[in-house]
Amino acid sequence: MASIIFLWTPPHFWALSLYRREDYLRAALPMLPVTHGEPATRRAILGYSLVLVVTTLAIVPLARLGILYAVAAGVLGAWFVIEALRLHRSPSIPRAIALFRYSIVYLFALFLVMAVDAAWRQALS
Repeated sequence: MASIIFLWTPPHFWALSLYRREDYLRAALPMLPVTHGEPATRRAILGYSLVLVVTTLAIVPLARLGILYAVAAGVLGAWFVIEALRLHRSPSIPRAIALFRYSIVYLFALFLVMAVDAAWRQALS
């Protein structure tokens, strides 16, 4: 779970920082869009999103998670990458906001399904 949060945090906050770039600039806070520009931030979001999804799927056998989690992680992760790709290909504030908001839903749903999967597998054994 720690690795998921570690990899989820950058695309989540970088999407927010694209949306609020001017605020970070005025406050002299060194967020990625301010220090390296928006194109670099969008590339980093996409890269981290891909690694995040691979990690969420790679933990299936390591954490002994079942098919419920695996399918949900795949679907939720695919949508995360699609949102990151949309932002990368068509940069806009609404796309950054959409990715930021989805990232919150994504993490909540992923951990909820992880807990349900674990409880379900425990009840079956």
